[in-house]
Amino acid sequence: MSTATAVRPAPPVLDLDARLALVEAAMSVRLAEAAVAFEVNTAHLPAADPIPHIAEALPAPTVAPSPYRTPLVDLLHRARLRIETDGWCRDAVFDESGAVCPIRAIRLEARGDRDLAHDACVALLDAIQDNFADAETIPSWNRQQTNVRPVLAAFDRATHRAHARNR
Repeated sequence: MSTATAVRPAPPVLDLDARLALVEAAMSVRLAEAAVAFEVNTAHLPAADPIPHIAEALPAPTVAPSPYRTPLVDLLHRARLRIETDGWCRDAVFDESGAVCPIRAIRLEARGDRDLAHDACVALLDAIQDNFADAETIPSWNRQQTNVRPVLAAFDRATHRAHARNR
C-alpha cells in the first residue's frame, strides 16, 4: 500500500511595497463601506452634514537639495543633517528615541554603499584628529564629547575638506 503526501507550496513572500499596496486597497474598501453606511444612517436627518472632502494624498515632505554634488561630500552633509534631526547619541550606536552616533548616521545615509561609508568615516576621523590629535577612533572620541557641537563641527570640517578636494 503506497501513500501519497500532498506538499503545499510555500506562500509567496511579499516585499514591503506589495504589503503596503494590499493594506491600501483594503483600507480603500473599508472607507468606501463606511461612507455608504454613514449616508444610509444619516439619510433621514435633515441637517446632517455631508462627509467632508479629504485630500486624496498628502503632499510629500520637501527635502532641501544638497548643496554638494560629489558623493562623499553629499554623504557627510546628509549624515550631519541626520544627527541634527534625529538627535546625537553619545554612548551607543543609537538609542530608543532614535538618536544616532556619527558612524550610524554615516551608514544610514550611505544606503548600503559600504565603500562610500568607509571613505566618509576616514574623512571624519581625519577632521576630528585635526583638533583632537589623541583621538584614535570616532566612537572613543564621540564618548568624550559632552554635547553635539563638536560632533557637528567635525562633520563641517570633513565636509569642507572633502569639498575642497572635489571628493
